[in-house]
Amino acid sequence: MPRFPMQLCLSSLIFDMDGVITDTMPYHFKAWRSVFAAEGIIASHEDIYKREGQKGIESVREIFIEKKILHTETRARGMLEAKERLFKEIFKRKFIPGSRAFIKKYHARGFKLGLVTGTSRHEAQKLLPKELWDCFDVTVCGCDVQNGKPHPEPYLQAMAKLNVKPQEAAVFENAPFGIRSAKAAGLFCLGLETSLPAAYLKDADAIFTSFKEIESKIKLVLKNEYSTAL
Repeated sequence: MPRFPMQLCLSSLIFDMDGVITDTMPYHFKAWRSVFAAEGIIASHEDIYKREGQKGIESVREIFIEKKILHTETRARGMLEAKERLFKEIFKRKFIPGSRAFIKKYHARGFKLGLVTGTSRHEAQKLLPKELWDCFDVTVCGCDVQNGKPHPEPYLQAMAKLNVKPQEAAVFENAPFGIRSAKAAGLFCLGLETSLPAAYLKDADAIFTSFKEIESKIKLVLKNEYSTAL
């Protein structure tokens, strides 16, 4: 277990979006549950939430396989399209408490910020207000990668665009696949219990209930400021 308070000297902070910045996971769950129910399949909270960050088509395929139900690619893609349509109809813009202030604070302090999400760029820009989107120096969206989370590609691409090494950045994630992706890329990962309890986030380097708790236990120091102080 990590010891607190902790100080991290970094150049960059990298954020997942759904469940870390935007409080959209309840709407994703409702949409998925409805679409699966229309096919006579019960999709549980765990079925959906543990796959947050994964490409949608991969989630459909895996759920069919886990439930031992035969399917075609046409059926799977049709369900994904139906889910995306329903999500757009029902979602309301909501944010994880403290996320916007946290991002704006560290943007103003000079940290390079990255956004890594499985959501398409077009949809991500709809979900985030422009003043928040503009805080990010780099964005990596689902359409930008061949391999989504839990593969390390999304975070490796973000680091390459930010021009930082793994030891110079930290990631904020809320789901097992995202945490696995960040750790496979060699990054320090802070888990947030916004969607799932700590047991699901065990691969993170440290786990917190909120941004408020992170602020109380971790001091984030900009690498340039630290070097100047020395």
